[in-house]
This record gives sequence, structure tokens and C-alpha cells, in this order.
Amino acid sequence: MIESIRTRLKVYSILFVAVMVGGVAGIMAAEGFSFLDAFYFIIVTMATVGYGDVHPVTPSGKVLAILVIITGVGTFVGAIANATEAMLTRRDLQVRMNKLNMVIGVFFSEVGLRLLALFSSADPDLEKIRGKLIVTGKWTDQEFRKVSAEIRLHQGMVRVDTMDLAGLQSFTREKRDFLLRLLENPILLEHETFTDLLRAVFHLAEELAYREDLSDLPASDLGHLVFDIKRAYGLLIAEWLDYMRYLKTHFPYLFSLALRTNPFDRHTGVVVREETQAANGAV
Repeated sequence: MIESIRTRLKVYSILFVAVMVGGVAGIMAAEGFSFLDAFYFIIVTMATVGYGDVHPVTPSGKVLAILVIITGVGTFVGAIANATEAMLTRRDLQVRMNKLNMVIGVFFSEVGLRLLALFSSADPDLEKIRGKLIVTGKWTDQEFRKVSAEIRLHQGMVRVDTMDLAGLQSFTREKRDFLLRLLENPILLEHETFTDLLRAVFHLAEELAYREDLSDLPASDLGHLVFDIKRAYGLLIAEWLDYMRYLKTHFPYLFSLALRTNPFDRHTGVVVREETQAANGAV
């Protein structure tokens, strides 16, 4: 929606400037006005003020004034209306994004961080990416974007023989109602990537819930579960990085706790220590 408003605003702005420049040049030529008088006349005419202290007296000037009124008033009103709509929409979008990220924060507190810990513990290539995921308070937006791009290339392999599948099944079963409530939240429809993540996690939870005994699954079924876990794992890492960037920009105090609960950092802890503050930029 905001993109369509910006497009309309751009079109109206271009038309407004074109009418204004053409009107100023034309009225100067037709009436012999100075630039200031011509600019003043065009502006008050397009704004429908029309004080009358400066006005055309020649036929060509009057015709030009009529054209400016017909074309200029519409473009002026359109530009103002779309600029106002863009500001209000941007504010409304920011409010919705704040609410959405509150929901995402609850998800990571209740489910996401635990799943990241479970999945990463069975990732044979974790050490190749662990260093990239040690977020600090000194990270810039550019660094977040760079790491996000690099992590998307990570295949996210998992070895189910080293994973506690029964524990994963129990945890996702326990959180099933919570995941359902999140999926029913209409505000999440505005965040496609997070919705995809929820679907992937909920699907994995369902796959596990339908299996009574996880200890004697054939290799073909384990391969199917690995594929579902890999999908959820990759989406989790990407969404976690986006959420960390959002917290750093908007809520430093929440970002501080998120740093200290980073599931990829083996040397961190929730207790605030001087060395931790120094490493994280004292957030």
C-alpha cells in the first residue's frame, strides 16, 4: 500500500513541478512579469488563494491562467493529499510493525530460542557459522544485512541421530496451542517471512505429534523429518537476525537481553558482567 501511495505522490509531484515551471515561464513571457511576481501568481493560483493583487491582463496571459487553474489545482491538491496520506500510512505502519515485533519477541522467548538451540546442537557444520552469529552491540545495519545474506547460503544440515527427537516432540506438543494462537493473529499476515516460519514450525510439530514411537523410524521417514527440520532451522536463523537488528535499532534494553540469550554464543550468560558489557558495546 505504501508503495502505491509513493508512486502516486511521485506522479503528482512531477506534474505539479511541470505545471509550475511552465506556468512561471509562460506568464513571464505573456505579461512581462518578473520571476518573483510570476512565481507568486502561479503559486496563489494553484493553491486557489487568488488574492488578485497580481493578475494577467493580456489575452494570452488569461488563457494561460485558465490552463494553470484547470491543471495546477488538481495536481497541487493531489500532491498535498498523497503526501499527507503517506505520512499517516507510514505512522500507522510503524505502529503495526511495533506490535508485530512484540509478537515475534514472544515467539522467540517461548519457542524460537529453544528450537534454535535444539537444531544447532545437531548441525554438523555449526562451527562454520557460529562466529558469524555472535551479534554484538557494535554491529551496524550493513553488518546485519551481510551476515543475513551469508547465512542464507548455509544449508542448515542436521543429524537426527544426535538430536533429541523425543524432547523436540514433547516441546512442540507442549507449545502447540501457543503456535495456533500465533497463526490466528491477523497482524501476522503483514509479515510474510515470519508467517512462513510459523507454518514450518507448526508443520514440524504436527509431523512429530503423529508419530507414536520415534525410536524405530525407517531411514526414509527420518529423511523426511530432516527436511522439515532444515526448513524450520533456516527460517528461524534468518528471522532471528532480522529481529535482533530491529531490537538494536528501536529497543536497546531488549537488545541487551537478546545478546545475553544468544543461542549460538557459548560464552554468554544472562547475568550482566563488565567484560560482557565491554564486548557488546555497553548496551
